[in-house]
Amino acid sequence: MSTPELKIIDASGYLFRAFYGLPPMTAPDGTPVNAIYGFCQMLGKLAKQSAKQYLVVAIDAKGASFRNKIYPEYKANRQEPPKDLIPQFALMRESLIAFGLHTVEVAGFEADDLIATLAHQAHLDGTRVTIVSSDKDMMQLICDDEITLWDPMKNRIIDSAAVLDKFGVTPDRIIDVQALAGDSSDNVPGVPKIGSKTAAELINRFGDLETLLASTAEITQNKRRKNLEEFAELARFSKQLVTLRYDVPLPLRWQDLRYIPPKAETLNAFFSRLGFRSLQKRLGEFLADQNTPEGASIASTTSLPEPDYHLVTNPAQLQDWISTAETAGVVGFDVETDSLDPIQAEWVGFSLALPDRRACYVPLAHRSEGLGLEIITNQCPLDQALPALKGLLENPGVLKVGQNIKFDAHICAKRGIKIAPIDDTLLMSFVLEAGRYPTEGHGLDRLAKRRLD
Repeated sequence: MSTPELKIIDASGYLFRAFYGLPPMTAPDGTPVNAIYGFCQMLGKLAKQSAKQYLVVAIDAKGASFRNKIYPEYKANRQEPPKDLIPQFALMRESLIAFGLHTVEVAGFEADDLIATLAHQAHLDGTRVTIVSSDKDMMQLICDDEITLWDPMKNRIIDSAAVLDKFGVTPDRIIDVQALAGDSSDNVPGVPKIGSKTAAELINRFGDLETLLASTAEITQNKRRKNLEEFAELARFSKQLVTLRYDVPLPLRWQDLRYIPPKAETLNAFFSRLGFRSLQKRLGEFLADQNTPEGASIASTTSLPEPDYHLVTNPAQLQDWISTAETAGVVGFDVETDSLDPIQAEWVGFSLALPDRRACYVPLAHRSEGLGLEIITNQCPLDQALPALKGLLENPGVLKVGQNIKFDAHICAKRGIKIAPIDDTLLMSFVLEAGRYPTEGHGLDRLAKRRLD
């Protein structure tokens, strides 16, 4: 029988790293999702590894922690999260639900304290613990091969040897080093003029903080000795701030955290909503040997509805589509013309596409001579269609999305229509990936293949 293992995920820490480590991405509705994409990739790896094992995600509760009560300046130097990250916190919680993960958060405590308490409890019961984080604050918890950290961004294990190599001390002495050197990222004061390297040398020499503070007479450097004597209580206070708590009153036990994979359809629906098509294809990989065949793609059972296309041939039908687009606040738009020269081109028809995957084509002036177009005898009168369309295209509350929409704007301007506001997928692709696809270009077919498969 294999030894049980508990994996504990530091949610917010990883989300921040993914945000800064991945390029900007947006969901179909425009919500930034780069951090969530990275977060879901990491969760997918753990989901596959953790079937029948124990898995939990620790989350920082809203509001101040007990550290803020004893030191109001604790983390007071932190800036507000980037605006593109803020909406991804709520999506993080949704992703945890989609993956079927246990979560834990306790008011008045930081996620780090919850992780420490769970790790301590499981370790006492003889359970191996892996903490999914690379945060230096977690390194005080490392215990030989029994409690380790896993850095998912670099796919490496952080153990006692790695801590000693990086900080010059073993994990059990990290809090003493931090108490002396302080921590500018958390606004922990420490002792003035003592950096982490000097702190490590002192702790290695004297063994721990209290022994050092009781032995300052042995320190020959006058300024260092005076600083240690003058700020001894500040060092003790700083140690109190950096020491993680093992006694948080948790609403659950580690034995309650056995991971049960979600239904593939639930996870697929979440990926689909955020436009994570590559993760949809890997769904079978994430849930292998659980409830999806190895390597299977769930894309064929996607929750997206089939496209629904319509031909609109009278003004009443057109007005219904325009009203729906105005309610949605965004519409795809494309003009069909009899020429690619915007000066000579005349209207033949136009298309509208809605966020719910419905779209329509409105024929205005189809004719058969030399155009190679299907002859449509029942068409929407141009003189009635364009005034209705003008209201939609000039509505400031509706975003018009087009491919090379500058061409469409020229055609509309000839009829006194000024399109605004607009998004141009051709320009977006060029700005984001101008040098990445030098031979393929940024045409609609290529974009559809790259972005939508």
